[in-house]
Amino acid sequence: MNEFNHAAAPLLTVIIVNFNGGDYVAGALASLSKQTYRNFEVILLDNASTDGSVDDLETSGLPAFNLIRHSENLGFAAGNNFAIRQARGTWLALLNPDAEAAEDWLDTLSRAIQRYPDIRQFACAQYSLHAPDHLDGVGDAYLIFGIPWRGGFEAPADVLPAEGRCFSPCGASAVIHADIFRQFNGFDERFFCYCEDVDLGFRMRLAGYDCIFLPDSIVHHAGSGLSSKISNFSTVQGTRNRIWTYWKNMPAPLLWLTLPGHVAISLYILLRAAMTGATAPTWDGMAEGLKGIAGLRSGKSPWSPPKRRISLWSLARDMAWNPLRISRRMPHVRPLSSGYQQKSRPVANQSVGSSARKSPSRIT
Repeated sequence: MNEFNHAAAPLLTVIIVNFNGGDYVAGALASLSKQTYRNFEVILLDNASTDGSVDDLETSGLPAFNLIRHSENLGFAAGNNFAIRQARGTWLALLNPDAEAAEDWLDTLSRAIQRYPDIRQFACAQYSLHAPDHLDGVGDAYLIFGIPWRGGFEAPADVLPAEGRCFSPCGASAVIHADIFRQFNGFDERFFCYCEDVDLGFRMRLAGYDCIFLPDSIVHHAGSGLSSKISNFSTVQGTRNRIWTYWKNMPAPLLWLTLPGHVAISLYILLRAAMTGATAPTWDGMAEGLKGIAGLRSGKSPWSPPKRRISLWSLARDMAWNPLRISRRMPHVRPLSSGYQQKSRPVANQSVGSSARKSPSRIT
C-alpha cells in the first residue's frame, strides 16, 4: 500500500467545514485516519467555533492535515471555497463534520476516477449515522418545477439504487475535480448554506458535466447532527436558496413552461407549513428569495450559469417530473446506458488490494 508523499500533490483533498461540530469532528477525522487509500490530505476549515470542537484533535493517523481557524462564520459555501484555495489535490472530496467515512471510501473513489476518466463529479451513498439500516441520501434530485431534494433520505437501506446518473452530489460527501470546481468559482457564496450543492451541480450540468452516483462509496451522516431539520434558520435558508437556484439556472424556455407549477407547489409548501406551525420562516424564506432574484440571471456574478452546452431535452430528462417522487423522498438515479463506462486510465499512487464495500456497517 502506497503512503502519501508529502513532496507531491495528492490525488484527493478531503475538505471539512466545521461550525460547533462538537464530538462529531473527532469522529470524522478518526474515520479518515482508517482509510485504506493513503494518497490524500485533509483540510479542516473552522468557522469561528466556540465549542472547542477543533481543540486537541487527534490527527497522527492522517497522511497530511491542515487546520484553518477563521475569525468569522463564513457558512458552508464560502467556507468550502476558502479551504479549497489551499487544496493541493487533483480531486476534492467534501465531508461534513457530522459524517464518518467507510474505511474504503477514498479507495472506491480512486477506482471510480479510473473507470470514468471523463466524469468530473461523483455522488456517494450516505447512510444514517445513527440508524445504519436507513439511507441519508443517494445524491441530490431535482423536480423539473424547481424543487430539489436529497434522494432516498430516510428510506430503508434496501432501496439503494445501482450505480447510475443523478442530478448532483450532496454537499455532505460531494466529490468534484478541483480544476472544474475552480472553473465554476465554487459554491455561490450568497447562498451561505443549503442548496449551494444543487446550484453548483445545476451549473455543471448546463455545461455538460454528468454526475455519477457510486453506491459502494459510503459515508455515514448524522444529517441533523449540527442543525435541526426543521429549524427556522434551515427553513428560511433552504426556501430562499431553492428559489434562487431555480430562477438563476433554469433555461428560459423551461423556466416559463414550469413557472406555473413552481408557483403552485410553493403555495402547497406554504399551506403545509401553516399546518405544522412553520408559516413564518417559510414565508420569510420565500420573501427573501423573491427579493433577491433581481440580477441573478444577468451574467455579472462569478456564479452565473455558464453557456448551455446540452439540449433542453437532455437537461429535462435528468430531472424528475412526478411530484410524488419528492413527496416520498424517492431516489432519482438513472441507469447508465450501454457503453457509458470508459476504458480505465491510471491514477497516481493508487492503493492496492482494497475491495468494494459489501455492507453499510458503521466504521467505529
